[in-house]
Amino acid sequence: MAPVLLWSDGLIWLLVLAASVLGWLSRRNPLWRAAWRRVGRSRSGMASATVLLVFVCIGLLDSLHYRPRLEEGAGRGAGSGSEKTAVYSVEVLSLLDFLLTPLRTRTEKTYSEPLATRAHAKESIKVRDADGQLRQSREYPRLKHGGAHLGADEARRDADVAERVLRALGMAMLVWWALAAATAALLARRQNCSHRQAWRRIWHKESDLACKAVLAALAALLLCGLPLAMLATDYHVFGTDKVGQDVLYQVLKSVRTALVIGLVTTLVMLPVAIFLGVVAGYFRGWVDDLIQYLYTTLSSIPGVLLIAAAVLMMQVLIDTHPQWFATAAERADLRLLALCFILGVTSWTGLCRLLRGETLKLRELEYIQAAQAFGVSDLRIIARHILPNLMHIVIIALVMDFSSLVLAEAVLSYVGIGVDPTMISFGTMINNARLELAREPMVWWSLAAAFVFMFTLVLAANLLADAVRDAFDPRLTGSA
Repeated sequence: MAPVLLWSDGLIWLLVLAASVLGWLSRRNPLWRAAWRRVGRSRSGMASATVLLVFVCIGLLDSLHYRPRLEEGAGRGAGSGSEKTAVYSVEVLSLLDFLLTPLRTRTEKTYSEPLATRAHAKESIKVRDADGQLRQSREYPRLKHGGAHLGADEARRDADVAERVLRALGMAMLVWWALAAATAALLARRQNCSHRQAWRRIWHKESDLACKAVLAALAALLLCGLPLAMLATDYHVFGTDKVGQDVLYQVLKSVRTALVIGLVTTLVMLPVAIFLGVVAGYFRGWVDDLIQYLYTTLSSIPGVLLIAAAVLMMQVLIDTHPQWFATAAERADLRLLALCFILGVTSWTGLCRLLRGETLKLRELEYIQAAQAFGVSDLRIIARHILPNLMHIVIIALVMDFSSLVLAEAVLSYVGIGVDPTMISFGTMINNARLELAREPMVWWSLAAAFVFMFTLVLAANLLADAVRDAFDPRLTGSA
């Protein structure tokens, strides 16, 4: 295979590196270390962090791309030997695609319900009756892959599903017990106590880390994930869409798109908002007037119209320069990054206005006035006094913006100005579901699957934001 590095892949791994550096700096800073310990003691924060970690792992697996090798073709001989060159597919796959190969390749003809063995709509099928004559009838055709292991005994489906679910639940309990035992052993070793005492501290929430909440979140993930994995080997757990693609595969592929939209857009928006907000609030005067004029003018323009105009201009640029892209994945990736940049440029105004108002209040406090009187430089005052007292606002706004950006992508894709139509996302799934809901019988499972996964991602992000906000807010430190 030939590795492929997309621009979004590079940005995602740079963010992972930045998070690692932030973790290293937090260990060296006593205040930050104490704040993250307060996050670790938060039950809701650690439970939501566990769920988010699963989403992040899915996104990282989907950010390692390659082109599969097709065959070896004979090249031109040089001297007495011949040279063979490898031929690679134009399709770009990821490590997640490789792991989900059964879901990706097992496509049906069209719609099918969750865990179904037959298609969703009747078709005209020619069957041979008892006397050998062919006749045409309207029936639900048998699926090619869904429940194929049952053969002709379709009545055994319910029993087979129940057996698989029970087996998966038992396996989930065993895995959870192993993880819980490993957690207790690690806690016992760290705190120099017996395993029994470690269990008691976990159960009574006496440790520095909310281990009970983490184990509860892991139990919920295992009880939901392992049955899905067990059933997905032979069934379409969430059904199939119009072209027969597995819906479970689509929602897992949508996770990376949501993470890129939220994280990369935030990466674009955050430095601009912090810099302009703090500068406007601290220096005031004509600087404040200029920045206010800038974000007031930008806010007066309807955001959807501005985003639509920018996306359409970018699409024209992409269509007129097809030679820039070796694969369709690179083309879709550029449009995704363009959408992130446009959303970042248009979404920094709210945070900037909030930081400006908070900075105006902070600069009037006595210790800041004293620092100015002693001749401390403005840059040092901003770095040592202003920014630390704004971090709780930045963090909560950051995660809330992440949630709103994930939802914004769904809305933009719904009106046709979101990601590339070839890229799977929650927005494209919801956009495709608007016509499916009008069918008779109604096709509801694509919308339901996208809603459940997107709701879980946004809810976990919001709960973690609350925990981090409370931990980093200097005004709440004493009550933690």
